[in-house]
Amino acid sequence: MSHAKSLEALAREIVRCRRCPRLVAYRERVGLEKKRAFRDETYWARPVPGFGDPDAWLLIVGLAPAAHGANRTGRMFTGDVPGGAADFLMGALHRAGFANRPTSRARDDGLQLTDCFLTAVVRCAPPQNKPSAEEIRNCLPWLVRELELLPNVRVVLALGRVAFQGALSALALRGTKIPNPKPRFAHGAVYELGTYTLVASYHPSRQNTQTGRLTQAMFDEVLAEARRQL
Repeated sequence: MSHAKSLEALAREIVRCRRCPRLVAYRERVGLEKKRAFRDETYWARPVPGFGDPDAWLLIVGLAPAAHGANRTGRMFTGDVPGGAADFLMGALHRAGFANRPTSRARDDGLQLTDCFLTAVVRCAPPQNKPSAEEIRNCLPWLVRELELLPNVRVVLALGRVAFQGALSALALRGTKIPNPKPRFAHGAVYELGTYTLVASYHPSRQNTQTGRLTQAMFDEVLAEARRQL
């Protein structure tokens, strides 16, 4: 089976997952209550699989779907509010040559990624964007499986501290030796871990981008560093 077919099969498994009762209840309630701006839309309200190029060398790991973003559209970093994380990330990926368009609004918008695959540590929207430690552990095997089915990945870019810790755990489960003391999260930090290089960045949340904690120039440099590591 090709990488693409294997990833499609895995995506179907992920979408059926009901492992975490709190997340299942929340994602489905949000899908029924909806946001006023999207009241006429049918929410995805299921786990969100990763998406992108099956031959990617860069794996970008986020935290979790946004309640009215990916939980509505069914695609990672898609459909956030204008000026949100999806616009920020996709604009940067487009400038760096990883995406064919600078926005990510819907599953059928024609967005294509090259050399890059987007995923997250948790696949269901968590209340207040805060998954529990148990929910992260429950979801981690999906990230491990994606790593197994993306044989060309050499650089893992973690967006935020939770994604960084989740990526470390997934790499360890893949058999990568993690040094002691463990790598620490810091924006722009780079760690060589076996056949992988782990790069850290602040998450492109509105809280970070609108306060200037993470600027476009800073994130462009992180992507440039990822390419240099390859």
